[in-house]
Parts: sequence; C-alpha cells; structure tokens
Amino acid sequence: MRTKPKIQFDMGRNINRIKVVLVDKRKTNKWLAERLGVAASTVSKWCTNDAQPSLETLMQIAKLLEVKPDDLLRFDEV
Repeated sequence: MRTKPKIQFDMGRNINRIKVVLVDKRKTNKWLAERLGVAASTVSKWCTNDAQPSLETLMQIAKLLEVKPDDLLRFDEV
C-alpha cells in the first residue's frame, strides 16, 4: 500500500523561494514591501527565512509576482 509523502515544515530550513522569484521578476524587497504595506525589513526576514509570511500574505505575494503560491514554497518530502 502506497502512502502519500509527508510535507515537513522546518523553520531552520529554506522553505520559501520569495527571494528567488523576486530576482527572477526583477523586483526588490522594497517594491514588495510597499505593495503589501509592510516594512522592508519584514520582507528581508522572509527572504532569509528568519520569518515566514502568513498564508494570506503568501497568497498576496503570489498575486503581486504573478506566480502560483506553490512557486513560492519549497517542500521537503520525508
């Protein structure tokens, strides 16, 4: 019997790709911060994985960057 892989979120690992997508779209942390109404330091923390955006914010980021939310996440299969 096959089981689905489990998705593990570990705050100590790189689980988002926001910085990669920002670079790909030629956008800056400041640009994203201004559109979301948050501090540039907050976006910087998301990009360095010192913090993670809420699911709602992640959806807003995906919309602004014109990507699917999945494109902003990195899943580690266990």
